[in-house]
Amino acid sequence: MSPLGNAAEAVGGTRSKMTESAARRMRRADRLLVPQGRPPRELAGEVEERILDAAGKVFLERGFEGATIDEIAEEARAGKPTIYARFLGKEALFTAVMARKVRENTAPENLAATGSTIEERLRSLAAAILDKALAADVVGLMRVTVAEARRFPDLAASVHRMARERGHAATAQLLSELAESDALGASPAFAPDRRAATARRFGELALLPIMLRALYGEGRAALSAEIETHLPQAIAFFLAACRNDGGDGSDHGAGRDS
Repeated sequence: MSPLGNAAEAVGGTRSKMTESAARRMRRADRLLVPQGRPPRELAGEVEERILDAAGKVFLERGFEGATIDEIAEEARAGKPTIYARFLGKEALFTAVMARKVRENTAPENLAATGSTIEERLRSLAAAILDKALAADVVGLMRVTVAEARRFPDLAASVHRMARERGHAATAQLLSELAESDALGASPAFAPDRRAATARRFGELALLPIMLRALYGEGRAALSAEIETHLPQAIAFFLAACRNDGGDGSDHGAGRDS
């Protein structure tokens, strides 16, 4: 082989080695950026929280249809296999984001009721629930759910059902605890088989009107001022119904909700 050929072969070999070396470095960098396999048990919860934080942000920005697992993975600094190991797909991930938000917003430690009378305590409970429900991210995620109801009816229905059932269960427990500290606890509206329906009526009277207005775009400042006049009237109506044995919309036990 000529000297020129030898030189070309040497240069080619050098380039090949450099290319292989660069590829190895890139693979090592990828392993550092993307988690490999299942994380240690003590970090598993942290990884899931990071994924849910990222998913919530992407869903708010892109909507359900516009969001992608790729974008969520990038935002969470996690590999797609890590996400799919925890959530079956985008629908499961969206449901998990909403479920976590419902748990946070209905945790008893976040919904302290204060006041010297049952009226005051119920008003403070409703105000605490509304304070959580009117947060920008909560309203935004509710709007995403409503917006996707036509294209993804099963998803919207399942998310609504989950939020409603968990919200009513938490509210029923809180209402029962408050009622037990007052003569109201003896009302049939707070009998074990009627607490869920009573909690639903509480939500429909005190919470739902304000939350619907938020969904339609009214600002929090305006709604906060409205709450000051709305809640006393709603709570007075609710208490009158409970004391008249009508907290669940029934008449002396007829037609009780299950």
